[in-house]
Amino acid sequence: MWTENDNKLYRKLTFKDFNEAFGFMTRVALAAEKMDHHPTWTNTYNTVEIWLSTHDAGDVVTEKDHKLAEKIDKCL
Repeated sequence: MWTENDNKLYRKLTFKDFNEAFGFMTRVALAAEKMDHHPTWTNTYNTVEIWLSTHDAGDVVTEKDHKLAEKIDKCL
């Protein structure tokens, strides 16, 4: 579930293992590149944390972030 805090959309995901987490990140990377809108994220073993905001709009949440969040959800 996405939450909005400090002008960012945030989601934490836990996968079975590193391979599943990395596969998910690869799918997200391809979708983000097509949108030319890239997440801030971290990966530690089976955990991926994602923060979305639009840098060009002053680091606030915009419709672009909500659209990317929808695409990220479809990568699960």
